[in-house]
Amino acid sequence: MKALRWHGVKDLRLEEIEEPSVRESEVKIKVEWCGICGSDLHEYTAGPIFIPTETPHPLSGDKAPVTLGHEFSGRVVEVGKNVTTVNVGDRVVVEPIYACGECEGCKQGKYNLCDKMGFYGLAGGGGGFSEYASIPVEMIHKIPETVSFEQGALVEPAAVALHSVRQSKFKVGDKAAVFGVGPIGLLVIEALKASGASEIYAVDLSPQRLQKAKDLGAIVINPKEVDPIEHIHKLTNGGVEVAYEVTGVSPVLTQAIKSTRIGGETMIVSIFEKEASLHPQNIVMKERTVNGIIGYRNVFPAVISLMAQGYFSAEDLVTKRITLNEVIEEGFEGLLRERDQVKILVQAK
Repeated sequence: MKALRWHGVKDLRLEEIEEPSVRESEVKIKVEWCGICGSDLHEYTAGPIFIPTETPHPLSGDKAPVTLGHEFSGRVVEVGKNVTTVNVGDRVVVEPIYACGECEGCKQGKYNLCDKMGFYGLAGGGGGFSEYASIPVEMIHKIPETVSFEQGALVEPAAVALHSVRQSKFKVGDKAAVFGVGPIGLLVIEALKASGASEIYAVDLSPQRLQKAKDLGAIVINPKEVDPIEHIHKLTNGGVEVAYEVTGVSPVLTQAIKSTRIGGETMIVSIFEKEASLHPQNIVMKERTVNGIIGYRNVFPAVISLMAQGYFSAEDLVTKRITLNEVIEEGFEGLLRERDQVKILVQAK
């Protein structure tokens, strides 16, 4: 079968590999759609970040080259002999977190903070940029007929967004700002809407992405036109309760912090390739807090339920659909060339 394999920085190869077999506690799926994540792009341009290269990952047992893709949906074609909760023909999505179940994070139920945490499709095991994938059954979630396979490919990034809102101090009726409205930023806007935000401010340089944010109901701000900090403070009479940083860019982190009111909070949702500098006085003098999240935990069922109600629509977020044969040039290189792209989905055929 065809699979997209990461061999090194700027070295992705669409290769023919053996179709995976299914082990006793695994589920084999025919992949339908897989999204290109910002993390995938970071691995392409500046990795390895999550990909093991020197020694095998302690839970997957794999190291580079690995098959990429962790935002995907598909239909079950085979189940292992120990699997009782999933059947052939089921429509499913994958929650791609490896966790040991034994460390302090796992004992607290915070499996995304596992000492050995890794992502299926980054840390090995297989990946969604392939025709078939065999996945540990604990990673599998069923989706109803009312949720399309395309929407299914958005469950994973939408889970990041919903987890970021749930972990923040945000309350119903609060005002929020989202700095960076790529795919995750737009999904954060949707999560804030579902959580009862009174006002949502979206900050980005891309007119196309700002239009998407506006279509979702956000008040948009282009830093080329106005100072986003001053503008937010003016419109909110003192700043937002919570700001979400979704760019991975150091100066934007400072902007997000300064956009919040006294006692406000900034959530770091993005992955930073490099260290970020900030002045502690921007936190101290207003008694602000800065928090962060990695991945998600225990939110996939809620995301799937919200999708069935119309939230996180693929039509609102997907800007390009391609096939596996086009994934390098039109997908990864396309995202680098076409900065206005939002979410690219890859069909596994």
